[in-house]
Amino acid sequence: MDLFQIALVLAIALLIAIPMGKYIALSLSLERTRLDRVFNPIENFIYKLSGISQSHMNWKQYATALLISNFVMFGLCYLIVRLQGILPFNPSEIGGMEALLSFNTISSFLTNTNLQHYSGESGLSYFSQMTVITFLMMTTPATGLALCIAFIRGISGHKSLGNFYVDLVRSLTRIFIPSSIVVGLLLVGQGVPQTLDPTAIATTLEGEQQQISRGPVASLESIKHLGTNGGGFFGVNAAHPFENPTPFSNVIHMLSMLLIPMAIPFTFGYMTKKRKLSWMLTGAMSIIFLAMLVTIYVQESNGNQALANIGLSQDAGSMEGKEVRFGIAQSVLFTTVTTAATTGSVNNMHDTLTPLGGFVPLVLMMLNNIFGGDGVGFVNIIMYAILAVFIAGLMVGRTPEFLGRKIDAKEMKLIAITILIHPLIILVPSAIALTTEMGNSAISNASFHGISQVIYEFTSSAANNGSGFEGLGDNTDFWNISTGLVMLFGRYFSMIAMLAVASSLMVKKPVPETIGTMRTDNSTFLVFLIATVLVVGALTFFPVLALGPIAEALTM
Repeated sequence: MDLFQIALVLAIALLIAIPMGKYIALSLSLERTRLDRVFNPIENFIYKLSGISQSHMNWKQYATALLISNFVMFGLCYLIVRLQGILPFNPSEIGGMEALLSFNTISSFLTNTNLQHYSGESGLSYFSQMTVITFLMMTTPATGLALCIAFIRGISGHKSLGNFYVDLVRSLTRIFIPSSIVVGLLLVGQGVPQTLDPTAIATTLEGEQQQISRGPVASLESIKHLGTNGGGFFGVNAAHPFENPTPFSNVIHMLSMLLIPMAIPFTFGYMTKKRKLSWMLTGAMSIIFLAMLVTIYVQESNGNQALANIGLSQDAGSMEGKEVRFGIAQSVLFTTVTTAATTGSVNNMHDTLTPLGGFVPLVLMMLNNIFGGDGVGFVNIIMYAILAVFIAGLMVGRTPEFLGRKIDAKEMKLIAITILIHPLIILVPSAIALTTEMGNSAISNASFHGISQVIYEFTSSAANNGSGFEGLGDNTDFWNISTGLVMLFGRYFSMIAMLAVASSLMVKKPVPETIGTMRTDNSTFLVFLIATVLVVGALTFFPVLALGPIAEALTM
């Protein structure tokens, strides 16, 4: 029954991703489409109101527009959470957020990470939840999707990367807002609250008073998962019965997380007319995804070895930190989906996973290209695809080509730096945290599990995922500053570098395929791409994984 549940959810996800991929391609096309009749009047009004020019941009203009818009959003949202105590829609009278926690929170939601060093229902007012959190949950995935589409245009030889503001507005009006309304209504139908009423006061059977937090939850939950955001309205995230009340709502959450990341490879196929390549990319990511899913399912189903060693039966598997209403199957699938899609939403406590169960979300975030977040994850897998083609070219002694364009030293330098930045911003801060009192004082578990807690926090930040082991006391100056900076570096450095790669490839003349050209639409490329992802990931992160979850598993 468990395997049937998992297979059914993944099959539905793939079936809806294919038409969604075509819809995204039509929505963000530089050509006129039938969708323009519906959306152009709305979008033209926004352009006129905002003074947006629809002229095409080069990569520097595109990157500048992206950074400036995000910088402005940072400033406005920072002011709101600092001043929320005197702003409206604050029935619980929550005070302004502390300065460094505000920096971490806005950095987190601006970068599509949604790491939370505060407890949702007690840390933010309704006004902040709506005008900061939900707002950024809309605009940051739209930013990532805009970047991805510009990147696809560049590497496939379009005449222009497009216009950032046009791509951003179209992503919102044609994709995120309509889909989030549909998902929000489905969640309300499952019992997720959507209200501005204050905290409810209830009397328990023992005669005691209980405060029950509520608020505009459904609207946040819908874009939280569609936008691969992950931050929870409540502190316990999707384990809370108001965020995720039923097994069906759990499935809606997972399908929402997978929808756009799984659709973008098909968008790429439609835009480049390389449908076979899009299937190869999907296949490579799916194989690694399934391997990780099988690993965590087997580990959690077999139970915790430490409990087995003292004779405790675990017929239902390792249920510590999991909701009974979801069980093993829906918990491990949710964990795999949320870290593969870099969403960060959780319906179980990752800190209580078995050692090799916790190994899986760590690996998926370290690779950061198995579907990944909306737009950015696909850019990462294309980066590895170009790297695979480059290595293959070196092996046969010819200049590598991708989509009919030669890959030269300039592109490879940018890609190599981007690949190296990811482990650098994970491993260096982790080393500092583990060797200083200001870092290791937050660790709640000694020995190998404590190492995993630290590595997980920085990996989640660098991958713009946002989930945590949550055994870490991370609301301190050190953790707020360090993870805030890691999130910003993890988001924007790769964006700028890959725009430069796209621009460089865009101006190159296409070269005809020859017998020596490595084809990217067959099983050979599929295997080579998987090998490249795993070898680069293993060489980079295996030592630190050996010190954390692997060592912990061996000690049991």
